[in-house]
Amino acid sequence: MPKVELTNMVMVQDKTTGKVLVQERIKTWKGLSFPGGHVDEGESFVDSAIREIKEETGLEIKNLKSCGVVHWSNNKTFDRYLVFLYKTADFEGELITEMGEGKNYWISINELKAKLTTNGFHNYLPMFFEEGFNEAFGSWNDDEPWEIVLK
Repeated sequence: MPKVELTNMVMVQDKTTGKVLVQERIKTWKGLSFPGGHVDEGESFVDSAIREIKEETGLEIKNLKSCGVVHWSNNKTFDRYLVFLYKTADFEGELITEMGEGKNYWISINELKAKLTTNGFHNYLPMFFEEGFNEAFGSWNDDEPWEIVLK
């Protein structure tokens, strides 16, 4: 039976500086990304995003806006991996700069767009900044290169 994994990712933006919060991940899904994590059993997508940001960054966020979903489908096992994307500029708290997954830091949007990441994050970055995208869809398996398409 195919497995379905539900996760989230949140772009937190500082209204004062315009910078966004990123993680330089060193464990799972290595590379640069926005913070986020897994949806727990019985938990809503928004509640899971709020909890994950608190756990990974120390920040309390609210007023999340949906930016769409990244949807991976394994073309051999038919497993699915979904990442619900959100953004907010409404946060408070003290940033945790280092944690088990890696480092958290603020970066300008231009700097972020100029960085190429090994995990494919840059492929669906437009979903956070441009209107008109609802989904990024990709087919994958462990034996072939993957590609993701914005829809």
